[in-house]
Amino acid sequence: MRKKVTKAIFPVAGLGTRFLPATKSVPKEIMTLVDRPLVQYAIDEARAAGIKEFIFVTSRGKGALEDYFDHAPVLEQELRKKGKDDLLEILKNTCMDSGAIAYLRQHKALGLGHAVWCARRLIANEPFAVILPDDVIAAEKPCLQQMVDAYADIGGNMVATMEVSPAQTASYGVLDPCAGAETSGAVVAARGMVEKPKPAEAPSNLAVIGRYILAPSVLRNLNKMKSGAGGEIQLTDAIAEDIAAQVPTHGFRFEGERFDCGSKAGFLQATVSFALSRPELRDDLMQHLHKVTQMDQAAE
Repeated sequence: MRKKVTKAIFPVAGLGTRFLPATKSVPKEIMTLVDRPLVQYAIDEARAAGIKEFIFVTSRGKGALEDYFDHAPVLEQELRKKGKDDLLEILKNTCMDSGAIAYLRQHKALGLGHAVWCARRLIANEPFAVILPDDVIAAEKPCLQQMVDAYADIGGNMVATMEVSPAQTASYGVLDPCAGAETSGAVVAARGMVEKPKPAEAPSNLAVIGRYILAPSVLRNLNKMKSGAGGEIQLTDAIAEDIAAQVPTHGFRFEGERFDCGSKAGFLQATVSFALSRPELRDDLMQHLHKVTQMDQAAE
């Protein structure tokens, strides 16, 4: 019987330099889309997929991230005194049970593969998920839940993929589909993966984005500490090594819209999109956007 995926790694050690000066004192993962931090979207998605153990790979200066998932007795007491039960319920969803969450330090910025490797002792010999909070996915059925359902049937390694323009392949890990593989369905068999290929050398335009379900053999590959693109230890390379060892690996074309919240433009796009999905905010925001659009048109 195939083991269920109940553990997830959240690599959050990055410095968030693209958002300075805000990230000088606030971890990027705590920055909010409307009224929820990026990391809360990731946690909610993991919970929906059946994840029970949450492993955060952090770095110095991420104390606010740990505090966010802790109880806030003074705030809770004040809300309870004022009868604000709705806000208390919201706070409840931000707290993690004792023992459900672990924090590990990545002392050197050696790449995503290295960050995942840091959690190897907590994963042991089980399949596990990796979620990058920078990639926020709006979907009726959460992306990782879609993947867990597909994984139950096929096992192996699975990576979330989406089509990008050929010019963008140099910014992603890219799937190399098996010859003759069906590339229009949700699941695409892979014969390889390439990290940040030049557009002319990309094997496809199926980019890997921040959701993975991986076999423990990937961690053993990472033990070799091989440097890849950019001189970093790449998770893509460790997955490609599994493919070469005949471990079944598939790309998964999820249903939903992905926002790259690691960039300012993507973060703003996500903020507008998520705000428009909220009935209590939609009308006011639409009026403002219409006003701004009219001003831009008049200026032209």
